Amino acid sequence: MVRRPVAGEVHVHYHQIYVGSRDEGIPGLDEAFGGQRGGLCGAASPGTLWLVTGLHTGGVGFTVEVHDQAPPLDAAWEDVVEVSFRPASAQTALVQWAGEDAWDLGLEERDYRVRYCATGMDQARERDTRPAGEPLLDHYLLQFWPAPPAPDRVLKQTSAEAGYWHAFARRQPPPPTPAERAEAERRARLARERAEEEHRLARERWEWGGQLPSPALRGVGGNVRGLLPFDPGLVHAIGAVGPEAQRAVALLGARRACEAAGLAELDWVARGLAALAEGRPLPPPFDDQDRLWRALAADPRVPERTVGRAIPPERPPFRPPAPGPYDPAPRPQAGPGIVGPAAAWVAGLDLASRPKAAPRVVGSGGERPSAPSPYDPAERPKPAPRAVRPAAQGEPHPGARARRQDGPVMYMAVFEPDATARISQPHMALPALPAAAAGDPLRAAIDAVFAAVTAYGEDHPALLREIRSFCAEHATSAGPPSEPA
Repeated sequence: MVRRPVAGEVHVHYHQIYVGSRDEGIPGLDEAFGGQRGGLCGAASPGTLWLVTGLHTGGVGFTVEVHDQAPPLDAAWEDVVEVSFRPASAQTALVQWAGEDAWDLGLEERDYRVRYCATGMDQARERDTRPAGEPLLDHYLLQFWPAPPAPDRVLKQTSAEAGYWHAFARRQPPPPTPAERAEAERRARLARERAEEEHRLARERWEWGGQLPSPALRGVGGNVRGLLPFDPGLVHAIGAVGPEAQRAVALLGARRACEAAGLAELDWVARGLAALAEGRPLPPPFDDQDRLWRALAADPRVPERTVGRAIPPERPPFRPPAPGPYDPAPRPQAGPGIVGPAAAWVAGLDLASRPKAAPRVVGSGGERPSAPSPYDPAERPKPAPRAVRPAAQGEPHPGARARRQDGPVMYMAVFEPDATARISQPHMALPALPAAAAGDPLRAAIDAVFAAVTAYGEDHPALLREIRSFCAEHATSAGPPSEPA
């Protein structure tokens, strides 16, 4: 009994068509033919067959037969090879070069013997491309039948094209054994994990000013990421002093913020600073956030002071470690215009020894340049700058994007803040006082200093110098820190 799942004209490209049964796709050319005697049907990679045709591009006659036992060999075929094959899944198909079309072969997951027969390879190789409607140049027959595994064989060779491919296959080393493949995958995974970890640590060192943070700093949360760009060395210094010194730093930050904003002389703010210095719970209105902001808004003595935004200093950009074979963020590289399995054609073949005309290469140095990839950011056209008008009252910001949803429309702002804008200094300073009372001394110091930086605005370098000096003094002092003046 014979079954023919494919019979008729099939399109090929780059002299290739495949049988596939695994999710990993088609292997490279050298892997497909590694260790074989015959070069027309590459079966060295489990679960796949790489089938070579004489025609470069166009339709070829192609038939697939599935038999119950070995069929007789028809002497009309010019070139014949045999290999062993076992599907890697229940889905085995004949697949075109770029997957444009596929035909289910209906094979079981068992061992098969495969015979690949060809005729007209030299004629098709000479013609190279067959336009639609012209007579077929080469024909192929792919036969499957149940049989135990056996070495591949060349049963018949007539064409020079087949001879070229047989010679190519015999130059390829045998494929790795399953154990060797598993070991290579294990080493690759370890190398990739090491590279990813090195990249992560390098990024973290850069973010933290050239040294890794202590476990306490790494987990402190709060506004540590906000303070880091201004002075990472100070963040490390705050983390290095003891809890008592951190409390003193928190008090210093809160006091300097309130003094800069003109709040320290207000009676209710002075009571809060005194409680903070004595280690007592903060009095009202500092025990309730809403009440705190209402007190600030209701007190006519609060100065109407503004300050510019605190802008951290410029810093060198992050430079990742030298890329390795498993760099987690590989850089785009120029390559041949051919992609997919056919890329091996360009990289792996000895084209000089091939008979007759050289194969076409589409891409760099070939017949036509490849089109820019839509996935390569470097190739994308840059949008021209556009003017953005101010938004009218009640209208969303022109740089915002609307998100469709059921109910009201939400807007997400997509624009840079105005670095020249002035902000209320008392509103920036007041959060420093409750921040300094946080239960964790390190968190209290970090958050109070960050609030003080925002309150100082463009004058923040003077504040940071004072706190840095304070930390240096108490890092070497044997006794408890003195209360800041």
